Amino acid sequence: MLYSEFETKCNFKLWKMSYLTESLKIEILMMIGYGDRARTQCEVVRLFRETHPDLPPLNQGTISKIEAQYREMGHVRKVPSKRQAVVDDDTKLNLLLALEENPITPARQLARASNLNHKTVLKILKYEKKRPYKMQAVQELLEDDPDRRTIFL
Repeated sequence: MLYSEFETKCNFKLWKMSYLTESLKIEILMMIGYGDRARTQCEVVRLFRETHPDLPPLNQGTISKIEAQYREMGHVRKVPSKRQAVVDDDTKLNLLLALEENPITPARQLARASNLNHKTVLKILKYEKKRPYKMQAVQELLEDDPDRRTIFL
């Protein structure tokens, strides 16, 4: 039995798209077709599984994402994440110099001064093996403090 009853309804196990190369995505687009010769996503899932039995099965969501990416961007290349902030070397150097001048400066204040997100500043400090300091108010030790501790016990 090639396909179970469950698989023929296109309810395949969910896989990430990371194993799909650009050429496989283009092949999926060719399987979808165009105009009145277009296949349904379920047919594309079956055809892909028959063509590539060694790869994990696709699901309709994956095909939908590939098709949407092609319609929106005109390509199926991997798009770099927009989350990573690009910080030039001068900004990093200014940040580290400001920290050298005043090592107790909070990371949020450094971030405001350099127009960066405070999490980006923390990542830069971690990469440079620097630790941000946090001022803590503590009581001053007095001469009779040890005597009080022994009396308390």
